[in-house]
Amino acid sequence: MARKIIIDTDPGQDDAVAILMALGSPEELDVQGIVTVAGNVPLARTTRNARQILELAQRADVPLHAGCARPMRRKPVTAEHVHGPTGLDGPSLPAPTMTVREQHGVLFIVDALRAAKPGEITLVTLGPLTNIAMAMVLAPDIVERIAEIVMMFGAYSEGGNITPVAEFNSHVDPEAADVVLNSGVKITMVPLDVTHQCLSTGPRLQAFRDIGNACGVATCEMLTFSQGFDIQKYGWDGAPLHDPCVIAYLLAGELFGGKRVNVHVEIGDGPAAGMNIVDWWRVTERPANVLFLREVDVPGFYKLLTERLARLP
Repeated sequence: MARKIIIDTDPGQDDAVAILMALGSPEELDVQGIVTVAGNVPLARTTRNARQILELAQRADVPLHAGCARPMRRKPVTAEHVHGPTGLDGPSLPAPTMTVREQHGVLFIVDALRAAKPGEITLVTLGPLTNIAMAMVLAPDIVERIAEIVMMFGAYSEGGNITPVAEFNSHVDPEAADVVLNSGVKITMVPLDVTHQCLSTGPRLQAFRDIGNACGVATCEMLTFSQGFDIQKYGWDGAPLHDPCVIAYLLAGELFGGKRVNVHVEIGDGPAAGMNIVDWWRVTERPANVLFLREVDVPGFYKLLTERLARLP
């Protein structure tokens, strides 16, 4: 039976590819809905981008809800310098026509978890954790109903990608992260330590284009655009591919390795805001609160991603 998931996301090219990968895996993943959040670009843009990706995959039937337009306490931080003004620069996609559901995304998450059996729905988070934290604060009873949260989030040995010490999703809303990480929910964290190993080199991008379908071509064009910033920044042969690693973990956990540790997020206003304190060697008495991944079979990951994109229109 397919695992029921809700995807919380801020598309972003890599978010878009992750959504496509999930939609290409209906035997394993039953996408109950998609909720957008402000992050890579403002909420209006992330919501429009999600509409375009769902229509590209011919899945306008998937419920789409707009969530929070700003972090819990801080001013919004966005990343147009990486993703372009739209957040989805690269392919030429038609203007979306599908409807966004009227219900606020946070309320959708609450209602979906209350309506499902305890432990039936997994939350898949690809952006800042604002919507998830707000749902927990609004309705504490949902916490024990969540099967697991699998998140693209954080970093240990890789430092940060938006500040010297903070990964973007953690930096944008550390207060939300603090709520979620201290909730007691089962959490798997897919950090930069993993995603920085998954480089979309030229041959890997060409393999997406060679699929020949609209989703494969769009994936190549999206990642070709967004990689420009990262290649210049890191000097690598390709840009790291972040969010699809979360979907790959759900589909083939054997491709990844890590261990249970304690992760604490800095919530101050100084230069360490959003930094992850990862107790990898268990030198404190803080209880383990996440499965923190650090290993990945990179060829296996790209093989799986290419196979799932090939199933789409």
